[in-house]
Amino acid sequence: MTHLAEIPAWAAVLTCLLLLTGALLTLIGTVGLLRFDSFYQRVHAPTLGATLGIGCILLASMLFFSVLESRAIIHEILITALMVVTTPITLMLLARAALYRDRTEGSDEVPPPPSD
Repeated sequence: MTHLAEIPAWAAVLTCLLLLTGALLTLIGTVGLLRFDSFYQRVHAPTLGATLGIGCILLASMLFFSVLESRAIIHEILITALMVVTTPITLMLLARAALYRDRTEGSDEVPPPPSD
């Protein structure tokens, strides 16, 4: 990392834009977590922020290190794939567990289970 001055201006600017976009998306998800009232609303915003935010940050990392080392750095693709797959699945499992809990407790805020 001693050759940071050798990064072209276009790569530095694009990396900065991707990092700022990722940070902004993550911040928006965090604000949504604080702003919404119910668990079902709160679980949705951070999931979108985390998925899109981490995608931009990983793209910035791939671009920066690919330009710095003059070869394709693609191991972040595995991280991206795992985040894109696991984050929505975790959201779905948490929401279904909460819905099951609320239905068994007889909460009026959730719809009743579908009748067969």
